[in-house]
Amino acid sequence: MQKIPLLVIVGPTAVGKTSLSLELAEAISGEIISADSMQIYQGMDIGTAKPSHAEQQRVRHHLIDIVSPLESFNVQDWVNLAENVIDDIRQRDKAPIVSGGTGLYINALLDGFLFPDTSADPALRRSLEERGTQDPTALHRELAEVDPTTAQRLHPNDLRRVIRALEVYYRTGEPISALQKKAQNTARPYRPLYIGLTRDRDELYERINLRVDQMLHEGLVDEVQELIHRYLEGRRYDSAELTALQALGYKEIIWGLTGKMSMSEAVELLKRDTRRYAKRQLSWFKRDDRIQWYNLTEVPENDVLEAIIEQWQDTFQG
Repeated sequence: MQKIPLLVIVGPTAVGKTSLSLELAEAISGEIISADSMQIYQGMDIGTAKPSHAEQQRVRHHLIDIVSPLESFNVQDWVNLAENVIDDIRQRDKAPIVSGGTGLYINALLDGFLFPDTSADPALRRSLEERGTQDPTALHRELAEVDPTTAQRLHPNDLRRVIRALEVYYRTGEPISALQKKAQNTARPYRPLYIGLTRDRDELYERINLRVDQMLHEGLVDEVQELIHRYLEGRRYDSAELTALQALGYKEIIWGLTGKMSMSEAVELLKRDTRRYAKRQLSWFKRDDRIQWYNLTEVPENDVLEAIIEQWQDTFQG
C-alpha cells in the first residue's frame, strides 16, 4: 500500500506554528488541519489562539469551530474527522498539513494510539485523584495488579501517569501496555514529514506572557463572560459537565470573574500555567525520534521554511 504523504508541524504553544504553517501551505498548495483539542469548540476563539478570519481566508483550515462546548468530543472523534478531511484534501490535489500542539491527537492519527477520552468520566478521575492524594503508593500497587508492565516502568510518585494508566484499564478492561503493543502492530496509512518547532526557553516564555497580554487586549474577559452567559447559566462555575470551560485560559479567567481570586492573580496564574503546559508539550514531543527539530531562536523562520519546502519536494515530489 502506498502511504499518504502528510506534513506534520508540532511544538509548544506560542512557538510560531500558525505563522509557519500558513507560509508552508501557500508554498506547497496545502490546507491546514488543526490538531488542537480546544480549537474545535465554537465561541472559544481568543483563549485558544485560533487562526484569525484573515488567516483562514489565506489558507483553508479544517477541524476548527466544529462542536459546541456543550458537546462531548474525544480523540477518536477527532481522528475519524481528520481521516475524512485528509482524503478530501488529497482528492482536490492539495497537500494535507496537520498543525497543532495536542500530542495525543497527532499520535492517534499517525500510530493508531487510541485510548479512551478519560475526561469523559470525571467521577473516576476524581476518585483516583482523591485516593492518590491519600496514599500514592496504594494506587501504584493497584496498577501493579492489573498492569505489571506499566507499573514497573512508572515510579510510585508519578501520580499523573499512574492515574492515567488506571483510567485506561478501568474504562477499557485492557492494560495500557497491551494497547500500546497493539498500536505498534497496527499499520497506519500515512507517511509523515514530521517537523518540530522550538525556541530557547526564555524567549518562548516571553512569547507566552506576551500572548496572554494580547489575548486580554483582544477581549478574552468578554469572551469568557459570553461563554458563562451562554453555557453556565444556572450551573456551578466549576461544572464538570463542561470540560471545554475547564481549559487553560478559561478556567483562570472564570476564577477571576467569580471572585475565587483577583483578576490580576488569575492573569498571572494563566501565564504560569501556560508556561508549564508548554513544558509538558515539549516533553511529550521530544519522546518521538521521528520529529526533526528546528530552533526558531537560532535559525531564521525563512530558512526553516525553505528547508522544509525542499525536504517535502525531495521526499514526495522528487
